[in-house]
Amino acid sequence: MLALSNVSARYGSFQALFDVSLEVNAGESVAVIGPNGAGKTTLLRAISKLIEVSGAISMNGRALADVPAHEVIAHGISHVPENRRLFPRLSVEENRAICADIVAEAHALGRAVEGEIEPIQGVEDGIGSDEASEAQSLDVALDFIRSTGIDCFAPAIGNAHGMYRSEPTLDAERVSAIVAQERIPIALHGGSGLTPAQFRDLIGRGCAKVNISTALKIRYTDANRDWIAEHPGVYDPPQLFQYVRAQVIDMASEHIRMFGSEGAAG
Repeated sequence: MLALSNVSARYGSFQALFDVSLEVNAGESVAVIGPNGAGKTTLLRAISKLIEVSGAISMNGRALADVPAHEVIAHGISHVPENRRLFPRLSVEENRAICADIVAEAHALGRAVEGEIEPIQGVEDGIGSDEASEAQSLDVALDFIRSTGIDCFAPAIGNAHGMYRSEPTLDAERVSAIVAQERIPIALHGGSGLTPAQFRDLIGRGCAKVNISTALKIRYTDANRDWIAEHPGVYDPPQLFQYVRAQVIDMASEHIRMFGSEGAAG
């Protein structure tokens, strides 16, 4: 069980977390939802020991106060951030070397790693670029997969973060070409705004992980606005939260059915 008790965090004089307490039990999924600046990323950084905090964090009864960031994975904590371009100027060779080291450490602890060598176009949460990135050749992509030992690969196929202004033209054949030579799950970034036909085609070709963050954020934000507009003069956050939660669950359920994944959890 992951447990936080009265965890607070600051960036200089700015306090980003205020006495957060929560528990996540074995087999349980917990979502932390909120607008930009609410502290979601700071909370994850705190759990991963990437920032200094006050309060207590423990995993399966083991206090993590003296555990450095690079060792928390050994205690059962994995942190998978969004595309933050942590190493924006690495060559393919440098990217491959770093990724191989990460894979070796993760696999030793039974963890899986997703890798990519091409930035995905688009800006999300203020991160990224609208400029198209350079796609690597098929041979380079396959060599990266094989030499690093990654468990999932995220190629650039014309997809983009955020919402598309028009229906995108995707290089679906690139997914097929990669999977034909390496049977590796493909990650599809920038899923928000794709058509059901595009989803079905890409999943059929080997996309096993689909990101739809923007679509969920839109439903979350619109649900807040709709409830407030329909209930003028009502100041009852629990009712608002209940409505918004149901709307987000409905959106996620729509996509699960669209992807053909309903009832497929092992």
